[in-house]
Amino acid sequence: MRLILKILVAPVIVVLTVFVWICSGLLYCSAWVFGLAGTVLGIFGVLTLITHQVTNGIVLLVMAILVSPYGIPMAAAWLLGKIQDLRYAIQDRVYG
Repeated sequence: MRLILKILVAPVIVVLTVFVWICSGLLYCSAWVFGLAGTVLGIFGVLTLITHQVTNGIVLLVMAILVSPYGIPMAAAWLLGKIQDLRYAIQDRVYG
């Protein structure tokens, strides 16, 4: 019975492994793009604050924080870590 479970779970583990690898590569590339966009938005936000348009400057700075490496990319990395934890939990439970 345990052998059948191992055979059935093996493709799931392979799919999760490939999914994590692909998402890690996409996350690496998108973090670079989001970092660049966050820098540009931050500079524009500060320049907008200097020109006495406080509301627009604050909106731009909040957007800069969201697309910076501490915003959306960090949430994606956390979620990817949880998916990898799920894979390891399945693997440890079935294969011992």
